[in-house]
Amino acid sequence: MSVERYLDAVVKAAREVLGAEFVGAYAAGSLALNAFHAGRSDIDVALLCRDQLSEPVKLTLIARLRHSALPCPARGLELVVFTVGTAQSGTAEPGFEVELNDGAAMAFRQTLRPADRPDADGTFWYGLDRSILHQCGRALAGPPASEVFADLPPDDLRNLLIESLRWWMALPGPADDQPGTGADDAVLGACRALVRYRYGTWLSKVEAGRRLLAAGWTPVEVIEQSIAARFGALPPSGSRARRFQRRVLEEISAADRGPSG
Repeated sequence: MSVERYLDAVVKAAREVLGAEFVGAYAAGSLALNAFHAGRSDIDVALLCRDQLSEPVKLTLIARLRHSALPCPARGLELVVFTVGTAQSGTAEPGFEVELNDGAAMAFRQTLRPADRPDADGTFWYGLDRSILHQCGRALAGPPASEVFADLPPDDLRNLLIESLRWWMALPGPADDQPGTGADDAVLGACRALVRYRYGTWLSKVEAGRRLLAAGWTPVEVIEQSIAARFGALPPSGSRARRFQRRVLEEISAADRGPSG
């Protein structure tokens, strides 16, 4: 099944389960940022409903969208459902109704309420995702994403960017000078955070790296190596990635500067 046919099937299933509660469906993540890479990317979808959902409805939606019921043609599906009220509030809180992760290369996970999500897994994702949806979301059904997803206040957005960087830096990884698995993702994720902070624009990770290179960021090697790793080259070392992340974190955390956007 193609990605587009799969998205159509997700929307159809959501409409059938949610009925009158269904408001819209939106492609997020790499699909929203024009960076989908077959075999590497997830399919990220946000659904909007009118009001809070009952647990039976949540479980029915999950059952309909499980990989075993509707096979995902990518690494996996990352689905999150928000009420219209949450989407339009601009809150930094997770605020989701239900979350589903599942796919051929993704462990099944369902979360029926924000309180059930372990703090160690990070709660910053949802506010940042809604900010991306506000700016770049692709409507699969319903009103334009910019009309139904509010951006975060600048201070809240900055705090979530800082929280995300600290979370990434706390992940275990090689600290030596050997190529580090995932180091390219860490570097380019930091690039995306810095570009959003500096310029108020959400870009894909690779495009964010290129934006910083064009702006004269030095040293250039760690960004260039991270971009090349997305196309089969070796990633930078874990130690170089950590130094890069610390530098980005220091800039975004600087008390004498205000956030962009």
